[in-house]
Amino acid sequence: MLHVILGLQWGDEGKGKMVDFMAEKYDVIARYQGGANAGHTLIIDGKKYVLHTVPSGIFRERVVNVVGNGVVIDPVTMAAELEKLKELGVDYKEKLVVSRRAHLTLPTHKLLDAASEAAKGKAKIGSTLKGIGPTYMDKAGRNGLRVGDLEFDDWKEKYFNLRNKHLNLIRCIDADIQFDLDELEESFFKGIDKMRELTFVDLPYFLDKVLASGKKILAEGAQGTLLDINLGTYPYVTSSTTTAAGVNVGLGLAPKRLSRVYGVFKAYTTRVGSGPFPTELFDETGRFLAERGHEFGATTGRPRRTGWLDLVALKYAVMINGVDELLMMKSDVLSGLKKIKVAVKYRYRGKEIDYFPFDLTQVEPVYETLEGWNEDITSASSTRDLPLALKRYIAFIEKYTGVPVSIISVGPDREQTIVMHEFIPLFR
Repeated sequence: MLHVILGLQWGDEGKGKMVDFMAEKYDVIARYQGGANAGHTLIIDGKKYVLHTVPSGIFRERVVNVVGNGVVIDPVTMAAELEKLKELGVDYKEKLVVSRRAHLTLPTHKLLDAASEAAKGKAKIGSTLKGIGPTYMDKAGRNGLRVGDLEFDDWKEKYFNLRNKHLNLIRCIDADIQFDLDELEESFFKGIDKMRELTFVDLPYFLDKVLASGKKILAEGAQGTLLDINLGTYPYVTSSTTTAAGVNVGLGLAPKRLSRVYGVFKAYTTRVGSGPFPTELFDETGRFLAERGHEFGATTGRPRRTGWLDLVALKYAVMINGVDELLMMKSDVLSGLKKIKVAVKYRYRGKEIDYFPFDLTQVEPVYETLEGWNEDITSASSTRDLPLALKRYIAFIEKYTGVPVSIISVGPDREQTIVMHEFIPLFR
C-alpha cells in the first residue's frame, strides 16, 4: 500500500505534523522531492523539532525513513540534522536509508543561487538560497553528483570538475557576492563523512520488496502544489515536481501503486517569497493571521505573507493531485475573527471565472463571507468540541472542493489533532 501526504498551497501547510501524526500507521516514510529548502516543523509533547531533509517519521518507533532519488541532499544540512538526532537519542543509522540516485547539493550550487538572485534585483523569485535550483539544473543537464558516486574512488574528481564549472559561471554573472570556498568545502566534506554512516540503497528494489511483503509506505512531499515546476505559479516556483506525480519518479514506483492522496492545506493561505497571491491581506487581519499563526519560514525565518483561503486555487490543487481526503491545519488561528472570507471565484480580464488561469497576476478574488467563532479550540479532542461556525466553514470547503475534510489540526502539538470521521481508513 502506497499513500502520499502533500501540500496544496504554496508550501508551509503543516505537512510535517501530519506525516508525524499518521506515521505510526505505516512501516516506511519516504521523502520524494525537494531539498534543504524544506522545513517540516514537529511539536511533540511541547518540544519543537525542525527537519529539512530527514523524513518526518524519524521520531516514530519501528518506522523506516527513506530519502528518495527525487530529493537533492545538502551534506552540510544533513550532517547537522543527524547530529541533532543523535543528541536526542534517535538511532538514525537503523531508521534512515538514502537512495543512491539522489543528487548532492555542492557549496558552489548555493553560491550560484545567491549570484543568480542578486543579479535579478527587483525581479528576484524569492529563492531560499539553499542551492536547490542549481542542483536540479545540473541534474537535468546530466552533470550532477549523486549519492552513489560516493562509493567510487573517483568521486572527488567529479566533484572538482563540477565545482570548477560553477566557479566559471559565477564569474560570468554580474553580481557581487562574497564567499570563503575553503571554509564551505571543509563543512561539505565533513558532511559527506557523516552521510557515510547511512545505508545507501537501490530504492526501486528496496521499496518494491516493502510493498511485496504487504507493508505500508507513506510518501512525504515538500513545498506545495502551487510551487510545482510544471503546474505552479511559474517562475515563482521550486525546481521539482511537488505534486502527486512526483511520487512515482521520486521513489521509483509505478503510478498504479499509489492508491491514496492526502492533501494538506491551511484554514487560510500563506506564501513566502515573491510571486502572485490573489487573497493576500495587507491590513489588520493579515497581521492577526501572521501573529496568531507564528508565520515565519521554518527554513529561512522569513515572515510569510498571509491571506484568506483561496478555494479556486485549492480546488485546482485537488484536481491535479487526485486528492482523496483533505487535512486542514491551523484552524485554531481563525478563532476570534467575527467574519471569515473565502475566495470562490476570480475576476479575470473583465469577467468572473472559477478556474486557476495561466496568468495569476491579473486576477482579483471574489469572496463569500462566513460567520467566524470566538471559542478557543486548542483543547478540543473531538468534533463535539468544535463550534458550529467552524463546522459550517469545513462543510463549505467540502462542498466546494467535493472532497471530505478528514483531519483538522487545532494546535501545533501532535496531540492537538482531530480525526473528523470514518473517511480515513487507517483510523477506523
